[in-house]
Amino acid sequence: MLGVLATASAVSATPNCLRDIKPYRLAGDTMEWSMTIAPGADCIQGLRWSTMQIYKVEVTEKPKSGEIVLVGPGFRYFAKPDFSGTDKFILTVVGKNRHDEGSSTVEITVSRSSPPLLVSAVSHPE
Repeated sequence: MLGVLATASAVSATPNCLRDIKPYRLAGDTMEWSMTIAPGADCIQGLRWSTMQIYKVEVTEKPKSGEIVLVGPGFRYFAKPDFSGTDKFILTVVGKNRHDEGSSTVEITVSRSSPPLLVSAVSHPE
């Protein structure tokens, strides 16, 4: 049972960590995406849209406050446990969109997410 719990916690990723995702066209275009993530968390994001075939994804600029791992036609970003401020990395995506081959650049700016607001109920004796 302990092995199952350790495995489950090792693969947890921050849900909905990317914001402002706009599709790229593989036409020499550059897209700017943004991500919010907690220190020590990770985020998984696919890069293929429904009309695309991805041939290759490359890390053009590595992040400084985290680690990027390419996973098929996508990536996984791991924030360092002491992450604060912002980070940035750049990916180049090469493939085919409908009938046209080309490449796009995706620039991702990473910000630390705000800790959840804790609200507690206080009862007053009457």
